[in-house]
Amino acid sequence: MAIKVTMPRLSDTMTEGTVATWLKKVGDKVSEGDILAEIETDKATMEFESFNEGTLLHIGIQAGETAPVDSLLAIIGNEGEDISALLAGGDAPAAEAPKADAPAAEAKTETAAPAKAATELPKGVVVVTMPRLSDTMTEGTVATWLKKVGDTVAEGDILAEIETDKATMEFESFNAGTLLYIGIQEGNTAPVDSLLAIIGPAGTDISGIADNFTAGGAATASAPAAEETKAAPAAEKAPEAAAETSNGGRILASPLAKKIASDKGIQLSQVKGSGENGRIVKSDIENFTPSAQAQTAASAPAAKQEASAPAAPKVFVPAGEVFTEEIKNSQMRKIIAKRLSESLFTAPHYNLVIEVSMDEAMQARTAINSVPDTKVSFNDMVIKACALALKKHPKINSTWKEDAIIINHHVNIGVAVAVEDGLVVPVLKFTDAMSLSQIGGSVRDLAGRAKNKKLGPQEMEGSTFTVSNLGMFGITEFNSIINQPNSAILSVGAIVEKPVVKNGQIVVGNTMMLSLACDHRTIDGATGAQFLQTLKQYIESPVTMLA
Repeated sequence: MAIKVTMPRLSDTMTEGTVATWLKKVGDKVSEGDILAEIETDKATMEFESFNEGTLLHIGIQAGETAPVDSLLAIIGNEGEDISALLAGGDAPAAEAPKADAPAAEAKTETAAPAKAATELPKGVVVVTMPRLSDTMTEGTVATWLKKVGDTVAEGDILAEIETDKATMEFESFNAGTLLYIGIQEGNTAPVDSLLAIIGPAGTDISGIADNFTAGGAATASAPAAEETKAAPAAEKAPEAAAETSNGGRILASPLAKKIASDKGIQLSQVKGSGENGRIVKSDIENFTPSAQAQTAASAPAAKQEASAPAAPKVFVPAGEVFTEEIKNSQMRKIIAKRLSESLFTAPHYNLVIEVSMDEAMQARTAINSVPDTKVSFNDMVIKACALALKKHPKINSTWKEDAIIINHHVNIGVAVAVEDGLVVPVLKFTDAMSLSQIGGSVRDLAGRAKNKKLGPQEMEGSTFTVSNLGMFGITEFNSIINQPNSAILSVGAIVEKPVVKNGQIVVGNTMMLSLACDHRTIDGATGAQFLQTLKQYIESPVTMLA
């Protein structure tokens, strides 16, 4: 009888797959274990083997095509078999029912025949096997059943929680009906594609199907066994790991919550779940405080044990209060988040770092500031050096467009200024034409008005390059996110006094780290490196900035 083969879930995050190559073609014989196709998941390209044997009658997804998980991938059956019903979306034709006057024993004999039990399923019955939820998974452990035999199952319902080699994951049903059989009990481990469950119309006889899988060694439990387990005396279960209430109602709890509850001796029936549909999660167990009645009941057996065993040392738990504060995002903070996220996720950033000597710059600054009414900072000197270097390397002073790169031959440098609500970037227009003292005065004026929220919108627009300086906070080196539409931003660190080598001798020197973040769409590594070399020359020899 023909069998549908669907697009497998070969990864825990896989929602669709692409058939890279078919290793079988329609009409080929297929044996169990043969590689049918190579399938690309969201993580890797993997070989997909057949768990059935017969003739490949139909290919549903051609090489190069992509389809959701559980789409019709192929049909395998007997050569020449009619598969029109399966292609139309229906189930395989039901096996011929035994005659009305045939003894019941004969009907049982027919369903127990290995050749038929392997392929013939009563109408509406679906065999659910242990899924491959990870690309490296070969077996899985059922951590928790969220449905029991006899429960109604809707498409999308969570059947069980299954532990893979990577995580514990919820496994949902892709079929609707009644849960007729559970093949792998909680805590048991079985290989991928072992019989996990059988779903179908209520009252359907599935003994032949279950027996066939049991004979193959894929499952060891049966529906009656599941009922017996349910009816077992409560005394045989560990009270702390109980998954049902005293009235038989099921308690939903994650595997981790159950384990922690078991370790702490907490009965799940006493815990109120905060998860979906009241499910008990880890935090519920950790924050659980037993009621006075429960503590009294638990103290009786504990008192008996104290007589024969020494008391365990008390664990010190510091008293405290969980305290959080919610601060509404200001419009500035929202814009910062939006713009920087767009920049980081659209522009391929890379960073170039260079160390510059600041000895001559320190001497030059002292000489300049000795002039009355003149005050120049190291940041002003860096800005001036950047303006001059940008004129020599205009590709750094560029903007990316989808159809072209805009080279800006004017230099407008933005200066990042920290304010109470976030960060603003006032712009020095035509910076290359400004003197050091003009740059210093303009930066102080713009920064002061920025902190007092007195900047106009036009004073924060039109930058072609940005400088960000955290040296005054003692930060020696950092990387900034590009302030688009700029193609680069320079991060300036603190001046550090340390041993350096000069003329073959180790002496005390002052150095500063500069980090240039570049948009690789517009600036190649060599271009960025050449810009930093020119910038280094200007800063290490400030007199060249006056030429």
